[in-house]
Amino acid sequence: MTGSHRTPVKTADTPGRGSGVALLVIASCQLMVVLDITIVNIALPHIQTSLGFSTENLSWVVNAYTLTFGGLLLLGGRLGDILGRRRIFIFGVLLFVFASLLGGLSQESWQLLAARSLQGVGGAIASPTALALITTTFREGPERNRAFGVFAAVSAGGSAIGLLAGGLLVEWLDWRWILFVNVPIGLLIAVVTPRYIRESERRSGHFDITGALTSTLGMVLLVYGFIRASEDGWSDSVTLASFVAAVLLLAVFIVNESRSKQPITPLWMFRDRNRAGVYAMMLCLAAAMFGMFFFLTLFVQNILDFSPLRAGLAFLPVSVIIAIGAGLTSQLLPKWGPKPFMVTGAVLAAAGLGWLTLTDVNSSYQGGILGPMLVFGLGMGMQFVSLTLMAVSGVSPSDSGAASGILNATQQVGGSLGLSILVTVFGTASRNEATAQVRGFMADATPAQRLEFRRTGQLPAQWGDQVLASGVSSAFVVAAIFAVVAALVALLVIQVRPDDLERLQGGGAHDAPAKGPGA
Repeated sequence: MTGSHRTPVKTADTPGRGSGVALLVIASCQLMVVLDITIVNIALPHIQTSLGFSTENLSWVVNAYTLTFGGLLLLGGRLGDILGRRRIFIFGVLLFVFASLLGGLSQESWQLLAARSLQGVGGAIASPTALALITTTFREGPERNRAFGVFAAVSAGGSAIGLLAGGLLVEWLDWRWILFVNVPIGLLIAVVTPRYIRESERRSGHFDITGALTSTLGMVLLVYGFIRASEDGWSDSVTLASFVAAVLLLAVFIVNESRSKQPITPLWMFRDRNRAGVYAMMLCLAAAMFGMFFFLTLFVQNILDFSPLRAGLAFLPVSVIIAIGAGLTSQLLPKWGPKPFMVTGAVLAAAGLGWLTLTDVNSSYQGGILGPMLVFGLGMGMQFVSLTLMAVSGVSPSDSGAASGILNATQQVGGSLGLSILVTVFGTASRNEATAQVRGFMADATPAQRLEFRRTGQLPAQWGDQVLASGVSSAFVVAAIFAVVAALVALLVIQVRPDDLERLQGGGAHDAPAKGPGA
């Protein structure tokens, strides 16, 4: 599919009027998209009760968004390049608004999941286009650097804001408002954008639709297979069919990308051992991070009886320590290089998750949750800066967008895939623990309690909390293994070269030679 050329009113390096408002519009869009990854976490127990999700299927409320968002992220950026970034930006925002409205009005679980998937599509279109608009709106130099700094700060802080905002909305209004709140914000962004952001020049090219669809559908089926296995077993015919279809689609994706002239995922990026190692680390660490937020949200609200607002506040120390870790790492990187921080950060993340495996029904927030969360958060803060720098190190400026885009997509897809695996572990451990708890309950229960159990199939809190805590603890064991794998990759695969350190220290080799398909 080829786009026509059109000359914009102003060049990319000429700032439009109201650049401060333009930056506010772009940053607001990014904040809206990023916080929607975490804002639903606080509402999960209420969504589960309202729409009748099982604990395993509840993870789809997160995965439906992150899979489509991560899977279509690179295609979204391409749409803006070919069709005009401002036009596509507005379309992505409006699609996100429409999906948010549908999600808030959902009366059935499938309706919410469909809306969350559509939200992911809108976010995948709006987010990369918002970043690209900075280059066409702000003059190169301090002005553009400041804009990139604001964009990065919003991206990093979105998770914390999402947790707190989710707690406030669920506590004071209703879980549906975590979706309704996007409607007025998104509409305001769409209305203001044409006044303060100019259209970019279109580029010729085509869309790798086959690559986008096969990769996204393949990952959806792979995640579905794991979650289905947690409920119906590994020998279930639908489970097996999902895995087979996923493998076939992902194989088609790889073949397509290797032959496409303009692939959505340039496979030659993976030939560099450092970038391949970075992408593998992000897969593992995102899996661990998504799992931690998902299961701790259930734990603090269902077992510790935290209100949604208190639960949101309980996670704020993690976001603060991540920011501190990232700030310290960015200052020390030029001297020490990224590898020590990548290894240390992964080890700390593994230690924090290992500590969380000790949680049980008697654990308190201060005694059993806060400490490991801070250790984990410090490790992840070290990782975010290091992984991003290594992903774009040695890449020509024209390819840096693809390199960082793949890293972002890897984070979302890795988080979804990892969460599905952890949910499978959780489901298996919970069923085993439930069998033991039912025997104990039936031996000690009164006739009235037994009758109620036969009617509802639900164990009273004293026994049900044991089941949930056992499943959560087992999931953290596997999450810790993910982090250990990331540490091993950092230790054995990553090699920091002298020219990498030169770039970090502000020396030569700023403009790396292009390493295209023939590199």
